[in-house]
Order: sequence, then structure tokens, then C-alpha cells
Amino acid sequence: MNKKTALLVAFHFPPQAGSSGIQRTLSFSKHLRQHGWEALVLSANPRAYAEHNASQLSSLPADLVVQRAFALDTKRHLGIGGRYLELMALPDRWVSWLAHGVLAGLRLARRHKAGVIWSTFPIATAHLIGLVLHRLTGLPWIADFRDPMLQPAYPTSSRQRAVYGWIEKQAIQRCRYAVFTTQRALDSYRTRFPSVDPAKFRLIENGFDEDEFGRLMDEAAAPAPRGERITLLHSGILYKNGRNPAAFLAALARLKAAGRVDAASLRVILRAPGDVEDVAAGVAEHGVGDIVEVLPPVPYREALNEMLAADGLLLFQGTPFNNQIPAKIYEYFRTRKPVLGLVDPAGETATVLRGAGFDSIVDLENSADIATALEQFTAAVREGRAHVASDEVIGRASRAHKARELADLFDEAAA
Repeated sequence: MNKKTALLVAFHFPPQAGSSGIQRTLSFSKHLRQHGWEALVLSANPRAYAEHNASQLSSLPADLVVQRAFALDTKRHLGIGGRYLELMALPDRWVSWLAHGVLAGLRLARRHKAGVIWSTFPIATAHLIGLVLHRLTGLPWIADFRDPMLQPAYPTSSRQRAVYGWIEKQAIQRCRYAVFTTQRALDSYRTRFPSVDPAKFRLIENGFDEDEFGRLMDEAAAPAPRGERITLLHSGILYKNGRNPAAFLAALARLKAAGRVDAASLRVILRAPGDVEDVAAGVAEHGVGDIVEVLPPVPYREALNEMLAADGLLLFQGTPFNNQIPAKIYEYFRTRKPVLGLVDPAGETATVLRGAGFDSIVDLENSADIATALEQFTAAVREGRAHVASDEVIGRASRAHKARELADLFDEAAA
């Protein structure tokens, strides 16, 4: 089979740390070749990343072409005491990537005879690079929206909203296909852009990387027998608005005060929540520090190992993110562990959980309901009757399967 070439424009790529978007681009760059497409990756110089994790560099195919163009973070490199002019950070703090990214992208596209361009948001500058490269080369462009660009509470600045709105409109009008990770986000764009052909909007969900899980399964020791204490894990960032653990911590405090739970029966790990000190302060305020551990980030494979070792997994996703699904949900499915969804029951995350057969779903903001649900969930886990994802659900969630969907889309665009 003759290989075709796709130029992938992505800010989040190893060794960047802190974004689940890394896994989407990394997986596509590895698996597209199984479906007739060779990937070229245009990313940013690692100096632009606030956090680094080199562990996933070993996951890159040895022959993968990766070009890291010059980029700075306006806040860290050009600001004074963290303060900077907003005009220096439009559409985002990495706008310095634009000029160098376009030049590097042109060289890559010409040298390797690229057939399509794919860019992924966030970061907004990635779509700007994709737009300019499309206009200069005439190559079909696929704009990937891991999140909607304009959301009710983001961006907060009116100037940044205006710039985001312009980029978003240009992307929707000029791209060959606009790809979304959730059906609800796709539907919202069809509603907002009624004059655009509905067939332009396509769905390719996030997923998990079977290569990583396969290696971990091969290396794993036999699981230790479950003791009296249940370990629940949330792995990933928490926010004050939309993923606030306050009601969950209040529910724990309520159960602890009633003698329904203690440190001998339950351990909760909040891994890599973002602001570790702030979340730890909330844990202390609710008096559940003997049950809840707030821990810093670890390399990706260690994070997956921790999921596999846990008895159950926690998922936080509130109303502000109703059109989005945490990428980790598919890794949660692959672990074959029970999942307690602390979500807006009307949101897309709740819909996906129900579709996968999970019924332990409770309103993120309601501490009384959380207390009831948590007690029922831990009892089901302890007794071995809690639901886990089926083989069918896991098969659909594989990123290798998603790469095939993207390759098919590339074929349509190139035709």
C-alpha cells in the first residue's frame, strides 16, 4: 500500500505534561500508518511548556518526523512578575509559535508531499497555523476541536473572545471537515453554523492506547487480594468551577461523622488535581485528611498503573463542561474498574457512562446524594458486584479504532 502523508499541527505533544490532548495526537501519529497514512508532527519547542515529562518520548515511533518550531510563553518569558499586555497573548500566550510554525509547516509539507493538514484545538494558535498553511498550500484542512472554542464562561476577556470567534468562524468555513470529540459539541456547532453543510461536522471520540495498557498488563504482578479498605482514585485536574470536589469532600465528612466510613475502610486518592495545595486545604477544611490523599502528577505509565491498582475510579465533570467528556473516561473503561460519576446527570459525560452500562451517577453539587451514592458504590465494589466496561465498549474506545476513522476522513478529504 502506498503511504500518504498527513501534517499534524499540535501544541500538546511529548514532552509537554499536564494535558490529556497529548494522547490524542500521539496515538494518531503512531496508528495512522496502519491505515495508509504517514504522520508528520509540527509542534512547539519544549521551552514553551510550563511542565515537562520526558517519559512518553519513548512512545514515539523511531522514524516519526517531528518538527518543534520556535515558541515562547508570553506569561513566563515576556511578562514581568507574571503580568503582560493582553495584546501580546492573542489569541493565546503561545502566539509566538505562529510565524515559525507556518514556516516549519511549509517546509514539512513540501519536503514530504503532505496530502492533508490536521490541526487540533486547544491551543488556538494551532488552528491559526492550520488556517495559514491551508491558504498557502491549498491542501485540504481538517480542524479538530477537542473542546468547543467559545464556551459560556471562556474566554473571559471580550478581546480574546472576539479573536477566538474570528478563528473559529474561519476554521468552520474553510476547513474540509470539522471534527469533534462529543456528539453534543458537534450538535452545538451545527446549531451555531446553520448555513454550513451538516456533513462537514464529524465525530471522532477520544480513546485509550492499547499499546500502553498491553505493556502494563504484561509487566503487572498478580493482583493482591482486596482487603477491608477500598481505594478510590481520581486521576487528573480539578477546577473550582465545573470539577469542584467540595461537595464530595462534604459527603465524606458526613459519612465519617456518622461512623459510616473511616480510614480503615476507605482511601481516596486525588492524583494531579492541579493546585495540590489548594485541594489539600479543602481536604483539611472538611476534616477528611486521614481518608483523602492529594498527590502530585506522575509519569503517564505510572498514572495508568495507579488506575489499574485502584478498586474504583472517580470522575468529576460538572455543568460548565456538559458538552465535553474527560479523555480519561476511556482509560477508565479499559481498566475494567467500577466508575462513580460525579457529574451533571444531564451532561454528555453522564450520557456516555449510561451508554457503557454505568449507573453509579450522582450530581456533583449535591453532597447528600453523593454520600448515599458513595456508600452504595463502595459496598458494590467490596462485594464484587459493581459494573465494569464490557469488551464491546472497550473495543469501541480503542485509539487504534479512532485512527482508522481519522484515516478514512483523510481519504475523503484528499479525494
